[in-house]
Amino acid sequence: MFSRQALRAVRATAPQRALALRAAPVRAFAAAAGTEGQPPITVFGLDGTYASALYTAASKSSSLDPTAKALANLGAIVEKDTKLSQILAAPTLTPEDKSAIVAELNKHAGGSSATVKNFLDTLAENNRLGLLQGVCSKFGQIMAAARGEVEMTVTSAQALDSKTLSRLETAVAKSSYVGQGKKLKVTNQVNPDIVGGLVVEVGDRTIDLSVSSRIAKMNKLLTDTL
Repeated sequence: MFSRQALRAVRATAPQRALALRAAPVRAFAAAAGTEGQPPITVFGLDGTYASALYTAASKSSSLDPTAKALANLGAIVEKDTKLSQILAAPTLTPEDKSAIVAELNKHAGGSSATVKNFLDTLAENNRLGLLQGVCSKFGQIMAAARGEVEMTVTSAQALDSKTLSRLETAVAKSSYVGQGKKLKVTNQVNPDIVGGLVVEVGDRTIDLSVSSRIAKMNKLLTDTL
């Protein structure tokens, strides 16, 4: 868990400060010319830009796996702690606040990676700590592509047992939805609103076999007919 003391200290002082409206140098990761270490896919948005730069830096320092683990840990922490998310996005953080936050984040990231520390310092200096969760998510997408993984999310009204998920994985793995040599990474999400059936998302494709979808189509058909 992120240090409660650190959060309280920042919350106590941040509202009292005014945002300094002055130009500041933007720090960026150094990248050598060429295609070495370039991400296997393009991710968009400012968080995607940082995620891509981090991938290149980690690739060149041969630290992709530990960096991926660190980013996964950080992403989980920010996702669970809404107060932390608000603090990271606060425009009133002083250099001292940022330094304390980066130290805490780096500790939860493992504290041993110069690449991750440099990344966090860069976000802090550029007033982009609020992008952290998005960067973690985009970095995960890049790593999945680099590992040849295709994400498959199966949404059901109730949790599916491992046997059912395994059968779905086998069926989809043999389909045109998954390229040759790719590995499926399957997750099951529960959403009672779909009533029954399944919604299967593979990459950027969606197969909606839910009962709620069928009901909606039937209602539309009846409405159009009447």
